[in-house]
Amino acid sequence: MKKAVFSFVLLLVLASFLCADYYDGTEGLYGDELKAALYNIIKGHTEYTYADLRDDILINTDEDPDNANNVILVYTGRSQRKDSFGGLLGEWNREHVWAKSHGDFGTTPPCGTDAHHIRPSDVGVNSIRGNKDFDYGGNAVYGYYGDYAGNTDSDSFEPRDEVKGDIARMIMYMAVRYEGENGEPDLEMVDYIPSSPSGQPYHAKESTLIQWHLDDAVDSFEITRNEKIYTNWQHNRNPFIDHPEFVERIWCYGIDDPNPTISLLEAFPNPLSSSTTIFFNITTESTENTEIRIYNIKGQLIRTITSFPNPRLGTHEAVWDGKDESEKEVKSGVYFCVVKTKNEQAVKNVIILR
Repeated sequence: MKKAVFSFVLLLVLASFLCADYYDGTEGLYGDELKAALYNIIKGHTEYTYADLRDDILINTDEDPDNANNVILVYTGRSQRKDSFGGLLGEWNREHVWAKSHGDFGTTPPCGTDAHHIRPSDVGVNSIRGNKDFDYGGNAVYGYYGDYAGNTDSDSFEPRDEVKGDIARMIMYMAVRYEGENGEPDLEMVDYIPSSPSGQPYHAKESTLIQWHLDDAVDSFEITRNEKIYTNWQHNRNPFIDHPEFVERIWCYGIDDPNPTISLLEAFPNPLSSSTTIFFNITTESTENTEIRIYNIKGQLIRTITSFPNPRLGTHEAVWDGKDESEKEVKSGVYFCVVKTKNEQAVKNVIILR
């Protein structure tokens, strides 16, 4: 287990080094300007067929890290044999997280075969989700083996908590990657349901998806999957996995008022073996309490480092000693440092190597 964690951490360090310049040109951009810059970075990816997703891509990108013979199904989280693909209950198939009828692109490249939003899914759950928008649903939904997948009502589907952020970031990727150029649809998130009663290129519900992104932090499976798609297949990345703060910079601030109240500048050293100093900036007068929290890759709160009531403008710093609330040293791995107010948060990946 220690070897696996260490290998994963090394992968993250290498990925960070190799993609250090990938997002050049996005500094200081907000709203539509940032959205356009990201589009120009991730567009024109290498395309594959719908059969390629079944035969080669998904069995690589969604492989169970604990069992190389299996894939992880997106809604249920079930580990299932790669060779059990099919259309019968109990098998798995390809789920378009951005429903392919929302823009009427079917299974045609590039939208219909973009691995950043296509995931293995329990056949029955895939059918129940259909082309519904994402929002808080009603009745519980279960996979073939009784594994909980989420909730649904007549016009929306709510995935289980552990993948709500994953779903949100896939939808956000699609809304940035496809801007109506070169015969592609112009995909956009909207804040009403139903978003696409007649094939409109919209998906909902924007406010819910933003909240899910904030509630469910990026985890190791997303990071590894993003890296595989970039390195092995499409050669483009999901910006909202690499930089979760891009979500707030695009959708939470208007172009006329682009400046966030908080920004997380740096954690140094990173990777760390014992402690790191976290630097963040307060750019706008606020009466809100500001907290610094540490989460693990499962989104569980590990430590609240400190709390700043009504912090002054300027740069602040705080030290994390690499310990949890019970003063025990945490294990090697990836953690998330979150500077948080009532309505905003900034996130920085922190890597521990012991």
